[in-house]
Amino acid sequence: MRTLLSLASYLLVGYGVLCLLLYLLQRQLIYFPVPAAYPPDNPLLLQQGQHQVLVSQQPRSGPQALLYFGGNAEDVSVSLSEFSDAFPEHAIYLLHYRGYGGSEGRPSEQALVSDALALFDAVATQHSEIMVIGRSLGSGVAVQLAAQRPVQQLVLITPFDSLTKLAQQQFPVVPVRWLLKDRYESAHYASSIDTPTLLLVAEQDEIIGRARSEALYQAFATDIARLQLYPGGHNSYLPAQHIKNLL
Repeated sequence: MRTLLSLASYLLVGYGVLCLLLYLLQRQLIYFPVPAAYPPDNPLLLQQGQHQVLVSQQPRSGPQALLYFGGNAEDVSVSLSEFSDAFPEHAIYLLHYRGYGGSEGRPSEQALVSDALALFDAVATQHSEIMVIGRSLGSGVAVQLAAQRPVQQLVLITPFDSLTKLAQQQFPVVPVRWLLKDRYESAHYASSIDTPTLLLVAEQDEIIGRARSEALYQAFATDIARLQLYPGGHNSYLPAQHIKNLL
């Protein structure tokens, strides 16, 4: 009996240590900052409090603009020329999250959404028709932006309905709802979006899974969103021109 109690004590302590480590290290598990392969030589600069946030850009005159929010380990600088070629009528703006590609500060849900709203407001002074594209983690940023600003078109690539639910799937024995700081509850915001929305979902998404993407799709109001499958996994390459052809 004493041996069983000792074993139970060790297991309980080990479980507590696991929960503590996940709580303390959670943002290191969500965000993977990367440097910019092509540091912008003429970036749009956003001064967000004490932090300067960089935006790779291809300025163009006219009403149309495109904002792009990348994945959790993505260097958006490599996509500037491709988006510029695929959307020649749009000015292009690619946000470098805090801690990524020369941007100052540390990433968090509150910081990324705040920066996205600031970027939209800056771009809206020159462009009246703004398309927003978000990939993976960036889909969570894009959804919250579209729920708060008059976005013309919303495109979500490998999106998810809730980071909380996604994390619970990956750590089923951990009380994720009590521990998670950044929740990205996209399904909650989707219901208030009236912007035409395209969800591009990988058929074999091994990280997010189709169920989480389809749950987000179901959260939109009727006739607002459409879902398009494409072959491959979560990190399968999806050319910008292919995205444009589906719009």
